[in-house]
Amino acid sequence: MKERYYAKSLEEDFATKTLKGRKKVKYQTIYDIVKNKKINLNTKSFGRQRRLSCTIIDKNYLKTYRSQGIIFKTQQSPKYVLPFDLVLLSATDNIIVHYYRIKNNLYVYYNHTLIPGFEKFIFKDFDKLKEEFPSLISVWKEMNRFRKANGYKYLPKQKHRLVEYNEAVFYKPVKIEPVAIFGYHKEARKIAKKLGLPCFATSKEFYNSLNKKDK
Repeated sequence: MKERYYAKSLEEDFATKTLKGRKKVKYQTIYDIVKNKKINLNTKSFGRQRRLSCTIIDKNYLKTYRSQGIIFKTQQSPKYVLPFDLVLLSATDNIIVHYYRIKNNLYVYYNHTLIPGFEKFIFKDFDKLKEEFPSLISVWKEMNRFRKANGYKYLPKQKHRLVEYNEAVFYKPVKIEPVAIFGYHKEARKIAKKLGLPCFATSKEFYNSLNKKDK
């Protein structure tokens, strides 16, 4: 199996959160994740079963859902991979790009249903996804065509960030090998030092460091 690096974005306090009713609660801290080398399932949205959503770091996908988190490797394979944030398949024209604008009202945005036929964007294998969508332009065009064909508005370029990271989904807790911390704030560097891990400002910076090693 080809070695892949994953990014799991965390909130400002470097923890995952989950919804209990309408309330968002702390679920797992970065210290717990690294100590136990396991990330638990924290996401519950859009009528789907509880899962863990991450991003596979790749030359076409160098952004992350949030601006800080952990980079890791795992022997487990995702159940499936989407070429963008699942929110783009939600049955609404009210698509919000930035997490900070919805984090206090997650129960509203996460309760949308998905547009019928959304399964066409689900891939069992990341390489197959890249064959189907070799560029972000191809992803963006097909996503908008699908939404328009189902009665929703074309999304403007201001929403493009939502196709700049993929969504790799696991249905079982993921056993990981911690690789690095990412985040541009001082807190990220502080946590990385405590955990004995390297720190990168972004997942893109981490990806570029891999390319330097290969040269």
